[in-house]
Amino acid sequence: MTQEKPDGKIFNDSIHGHIELHPLLVKIIDTPQFQRLRNIKQLGGVYFVYPGASHNRFEHSIGVGYLAGEFVKSLQSRQPELKIDDRDILCVEIAGLCHDLGHGPFSHLFDQMFIPEACKGSKWKHEDASIAMFDHLVEVNDLKNDMEHYGLKLKEDLVFIKELIHGHPLEDKENGQKPKESSTPWPYKGRNEEKSFLYEIVANKLNGIDVDKFDYFARDCHHLGMKNNFDHQRFFKFARVCKYKYRRHICSRDKEVGNLYDMFHTRSRLHKKAYQHRVNKNIEIMIKDALLKANPHIKIQGSKKKKFTLSKAIHDMEAYTKLTDQVLEKIINPDSNQPDLEEANKIVQRIFSRKLYKFLGEAKLGVQMEKEQLKATIESLKQELRKGEGPPEQNIFEVVVVSVDYGMKDKDPMEKTYFYRKSDYEKAVPKHKVSKLLPERFSEQVIRVYWKSEEGSSEAKELYKEWCKKNHFEHDQENTDKAKDAADEGSAGMQQ
Repeated sequence: MTQEKPDGKIFNDSIHGHIELHPLLVKIIDTPQFQRLRNIKQLGGVYFVYPGASHNRFEHSIGVGYLAGEFVKSLQSRQPELKIDDRDILCVEIAGLCHDLGHGPFSHLFDQMFIPEACKGSKWKHEDASIAMFDHLVEVNDLKNDMEHYGLKLKEDLVFIKELIHGHPLEDKENGQKPKESSTPWPYKGRNEEKSFLYEIVANKLNGIDVDKFDYFARDCHHLGMKNNFDHQRFFKFARVCKYKYRRHICSRDKEVGNLYDMFHTRSRLHKKAYQHRVNKNIEIMIKDALLKANPHIKIQGSKKKKFTLSKAIHDMEAYTKLTDQVLEKIINPDSNQPDLEEANKIVQRIFSRKLYKFLGEAKLGVQMEKEQLKATIESLKQELRKGEGPPEQNIFEVVVVSVDYGMKDKDPMEKTYFYRKSDYEKAVPKHKVSKLLPERFSEQVIRVYWKSEEGSSEAKELYKEWCKKNHFEHDQENTDKAKDAADEGSAGMQQ
């Protein structure tokens, strides 16, 4: 698959073709901490629905590292006045390569579904683990000398790389924290304000337009058999750095506004057709439940030979390196002295035999609800479903809120996207100055219910329908029947 070159390696990537990577990136790739990503599915449970979605975080990370380098090099050649140097390029490439080091088993299922239930109140995200794993990777593989050999200044550049991975300043880990506005003091330490645009390449918290998405749009669409309407190469050609108010931002030509809306539409379509697919969410809930059942019983050896449960392994990178999708194999084929995995085993066997949880339906909420209103709505639904079904701790159903949007909830992400005109390549202008084009809505929200018990689903479905009618929510019965067919027929779940 690879061919050695004196100055690095050529990789034959299924999406980007033959790509050349810097030798320092190759050294990072050839570590156990990076190779671990071979065993973490890019799309979590989607592989159980779309048989082609077998790709992993490994190839996605290589793709992002490559695109990050291509993007920053194109800016360097087009605008030498930006003073982008080789250190900047190498740091951006490393950040792109390492941005997903912290993903757990089945990717977002682990940090968005398993950890919140296994560690109540935890705000841990995979980006936090990516930074910890990056530090661990550099330390245990003795890469600091190699980094200095290739021109990096460790005191500045290690901080810069980790800031690029995290997106926000490292000391700012509040969930939902808004990106810093142009009028606020410069919050980063890795690079000064003159190079603010570099923070918009790998993890762009301003508007979500970054090379991470460029790769997974192309890669996921390819493996899902869907069309990708966004051309990142065209975006690279028309991208320039311009100053808007106080800071430099990556801007696109005014005529590209429609193409960028296509990009965000591709994102929402991927969520609707794959990431939030009703059968996929069902399977992911089942995997999450199996991991919760197995959590106290599977022990992973970490540093100083200390052993950690699945949920505690996130605090020890030596243990976390051993935690991948292969945890399902431990559940399916437990050691003879692990009878406590029987409950988790039964759930996984139900997945493999296509005996999924019953899907009761989904309520379409229309406009996106405020957090407190949504919380009250869900609680009223749970109270309704618990009628005659015993205490809440029986955990016989799961309520899932599914949001499909353009990446900024109900907001237009283009409001934080800047453009330039052919008549003035230096001046950045906001979106409303170049186009009045607007989609009608930027988000939709539904509430789904999955029934875990093998009994009582018919009565629960009627209770759910009555609750929807009482609250004036549209209940999607047609899609309920489609999901039932997808599960009952024992197919690969290709029914949409």
